[in-house]
Formats: sequence, C-alpha cells, structure tokens
Amino acid sequence: MQLLNHLIHSAKKNPARIVVCEAEDPRILTAACRAHQHGLAYMTLVGNTAAIHQLATEHYLDIQDLIIEDPATSEKRTELEQALLARRAHKGMTAEKAQHALDDPLCFGTMLTHCGYADGAVAGAIYSTADVVRSALQLIGKAPEASLVSSFFLMFLDKDHHPTRSGVIFTDCGLVIDPNEEELAAIAIAAAENARYLLNVEPRIAMLSFSSGGSAQHPAVTKVIQAAQRVKAALPGVAIDEDVQFDAAIIPEISVKKLKNSQVKGQANVFVFPNLDAGNIGYKIAERLGGATAIGPLLQGLAKPINDLSRGCSTEDVYCVIAITSLQAHMRKNTT
Repeated sequence: MQLLNHLIHSAKKNPARIVVCEAEDPRILTAACRAHQHGLAYMTLVGNTAAIHQLATEHYLDIQDLIIEDPATSEKRTELEQALLARRAHKGMTAEKAQHALDDPLCFGTMLTHCGYADGAVAGAIYSTADVVRSALQLIGKAPEASLVSSFFLMFLDKDHHPTRSGVIFTDCGLVIDPNEEELAAIAIAAAENARYLLNVEPRIAMLSFSSGGSAQHPAVTKVIQAAQRVKAALPGVAIDEDVQFDAAIIPEISVKKLKNSQVKGQANVFVFPNLDAGNIGYKIAERLGGATAIGPLLQGLAKPINDLSRGCSTEDVYCVIAITSLQAHMRKNTT
C-alpha cells in the first residue's frame, strides 16, 4: 500500500525509542522484532525475560539486539518507583503501592517513557483501551498546549471505488463520548496537527453534521458550528467547513450543490465527528464495507505518545502503530 509505505519510510528516517508493554504476546514480539530489524524504531520489550526468550525461540525470532526490561529484575526499578511516587503522591500513592504498581508491565513501560528511557509506548493487545488511556493520563499526562486527550484513526483510501486515493483522519472515534463545543474544537485542532505531520498535507477540516451550511437547525448542529468557529480562530487560514454532511465533505460535485461557499470544496482530509456514536460507527463502516484501511485508535493530546491497540490486532497492525508512534515522538520533540 503506497500511502502506508510512505509513512513507514518516513519513520525509518529518524527512528525513535519505542517500548512495547506486552512483549509476551507473539503478535507484539514479532512486530517489535520486525520494527527493530527494519530500522523503524529502537525497541524495548517489557515482560518476563525467560518467557520472552522462550516465545522468541518458538517463533524463530532473533531478539539479541533488543532491550528487555523485566519488571521483576530491572536495574531501573528503584528509579521508576521513586518517579511514580513523586508523580502520584498527591493521589495517595505510597512507596508500597508504587512497588506493587510497577509489577504491572503496562505501568512499568509507561514509566520508562515518563522517565525518558523511551520516546513512546504501545499497548492494548492484551490490556483494554480504558487501561491504556488511564495509564497514559496518570503517568504521562496531557501536553501543555492540550485541553484534553482524544483519539483518531488514520484511514487509508486506496481502492478503485474510493472517491479519493489518499490518507485521511477520522476523529474522535474511540475516546471522547459526547464532546462539547470547546472539546470538539480541541479534537479538530489536534487532528489538524496530525494531518500536517503524519500525512504531510495541509489540513482541510470537515466538521461533520446531518446539516450542511445551516440546512437544519438543532442544538447538535449549533454545537458543531460553534466548535468550527473556535477552530477558525485558533487556526486562521486553515480551510474548514462549519457544518457539513459527509458526502459534501468528500465529493466536490456534491459540495458545489450543498455548500456553495465551502472552503474545503469536497476535498476534506480531516473528518471531525460530532460524537463517539457517529465516529465509531463511521470508521467501522468505512473499514468493513468501504474497504478502507484503519490504523488506530491513536491518541492525541499527550505529553509523549502512548498508543492503543485493538485486542484483535494483527502483527501488521502493531508494526504500523509502532511506526506512527515513532513519528509522533519526533512531532512532540519538534513542538516543545
């Protein structure tokens, strides 16, 4: 797939240090080995050392050049315990609780990232999205410029029937259930930054609705319009349609008919859904019926990238998320 390959090639130009928190899973271990061998990222494996070596033997994987951090034996454990205590003391964390928490590979891997031993982390093949997001929020926290953490999917449209051959962003499809206008604007602004950096395009934002250009009046439409106005104020010069139906956002001929004063002109590359119902349903329809390749959910708004995986993910999915996490790590460094 040309578009996805371009993204992977970009990650290889400047590989970051990425930790995987579920290295005892064969999908994770295989993807981590492949990413390391291909020069995609410098990989750290978190898990039981003996179990990881046994799994590598069973799957004929060469892991001799990869770093293994076993929470039970790591030389970094004392440092991480002290850092965790300092980070969470205001929430009742004690030295004893910190010692117990770091037995968990997700906590351990996230703290490696927090303490600067990794630039980003990937988890979610075993852990739930709630676990991954909670760990990221508590141990990494929001980026200074971010008002909330949200999610997005990279959607790759490369089939003959797709109206455009491109990569686009769908947001928020996995985290914020019912954003208010301020939150919806923050989601759009973060997604625009990801479009510019990950897809190397100038963002063209469609604030999706069942209304186009005020064709319907409802509080749900008003929320989208007011959110769009906040985005315009924050990102002057970026093309954005205030309230637009999906067909008018992606088909130029329909845009002309439904939204004569459109800035996006049916060529959106950032699609902002009004709530999680619409976003989650929308990306799955695009993937399962439309044949789009969906990578995510990816998190945006964190101080350092921590990305979630679907528990049904494939090795290829993990490999792609490692690539994106590596790119996000450098994006964070370039904006701080």
